[in-house]
Amino acid sequence: MRLAVNLVHQGAGELARTAEQLGYAAALAPEGYRSDAASVLGLVAGVTERIALISGVMQIPGRPPAMAALTAATLDSLSGGRFRLGLGVSNPDVSVGWYGVPFARPLERTREYVDIVRRALDGEPVSHRGEHYEVGGAAPLHLLTERRPGRLPVLLAAVGPRNLRLAGEIADGWLGVFTSPEVVTEAVAQIRAGRGSEDLGDFDVLPSLPTAVADTAEEAADALRGQYVYLMGIGDPDRNFYCSMARSMGYESEVAAFLERLGAGDRAGAGAALPVGFIDRTALIGPVDRIADRMRAYADAGVTTLGIMVSAAATGLEGRLAIVEAAAKALARSGTDH
Repeated sequence: MRLAVNLVHQGAGELARTAEQLGYAAALAPEGYRSDAASVLGLVAGVTERIALISGVMQIPGRPPAMAALTAATLDSLSGGRFRLGLGVSNPDVSVGWYGVPFARPLERTREYVDIVRRALDGEPVSHRGEHYEVGGAAPLHLLTERRPGRLPVLLAAVGPRNLRLAGEIADGWLGVFTSPEVVTEAVAQIRAGRGSEDLGDFDVLPSLPTAVADTAEEAADALRGQYVYLMGIGDPDRNFYCSMARSMGYESEVAAFLERLGAGDRAGAGAALPVGFIDRTALIGPVDRIADRMRAYADAGVTTLGIMVSAAATGLEGRLAIVEAAAKALARSGTDH
């Protein structure tokens, strides 16, 4: 198992350089309320030499497929062939609220989108008239970006059995978040079903986990509560993936208490309503040796690259750099770095 650093845009260059020096395999740039992925990865491409660059993830409703392909080709060229395209269909509230794009039939849209992007990245003119996208006509989609030959890997963010099977079928990797080893095991089974093979080959299983280092799990969990409030408070609580996962893990009453306090405007109280056990199952928390134990559990579940989400902890750049270093030590102690 390898490590990836899941960046925050402040200090992204220094974080990526440090990760590269420590042997991290990849750097991911998220895309959401604070930053886009392409800008951050363009910066990182210019200050690193070896580490792979992954959009984690570019929002499918936020870009037409032609722009996604052009952005991917440009970042791949600028980085000397180190870019990997991570895509996600987002969720109904963000798709409509941010981008004005209907969320209906997301799996069909994802399949069509990836097909157009792949064909464009192959360098040939693309004309396409589908159920969701239309490109070509008098001006076919034709990328002229000079980049190294070879297929550019596409990774999909996916939740739910059908989406995971689609990722196994059409993608080169899966990007997960906020997930436990048990959930990873179930996801890998669905990915195998989509690929039609028990052998995943080079398919990359890459969940990113909130990470905080402290003397105790309780102290580390407290540093992550703000991130959990942010994620579990996005959009409609009945459709929020993170709330749904917490309920499925047996925390229905805790989620209800969380939402009640959040609805009253008490964000601190909402965070305090989340049990340490729930955070522990979906994050890496505690001292280095404890984190090493958790890394072994994720490796046993089928993770090939483990994302260290440095943006989650309530800390600044120096604290994030310390997390990157501690995670590298934990990987070495876990015995899974081979």
